Amino acid sequence: MLDPGQVGGRAVTLIPHRTSGVEETTLPPDYQRIPAAVRQAAGPVKARQVGDALGIDVSVRAKLEPLRGRLVRLVGRGWLRKLPDGRFTTRHPPRTR
Repeated sequence: MLDPGQVGGRAVTLIPHRTSGVEETTLPPDYQRIPAAVRQAAGPVKARQVGDALGIDVSVRAKLEPLRGRLVRLVGRGWLRKLPDGRFTTRHPPRTR
């Protein structure tokens, strides 16, 4: 498990980049649930569908937007892929060099 870091004097959760040898279990528990929910879907999913799978009240924008931020953060770190239409899907395993 990663220790939280500090940014501007605030504690932040560090999300590791997905590389060979880095397992999904290194993600914080709340973040581990997101790729699992995306994998269980029949295909690419929208943030609302992920929220439904995680039991989040997606009718409330204040609950949906933080989830969308986590999805985008996981895309930026290589754990998920965002399609041009805004849906999310899992990535193939990282390549070894």
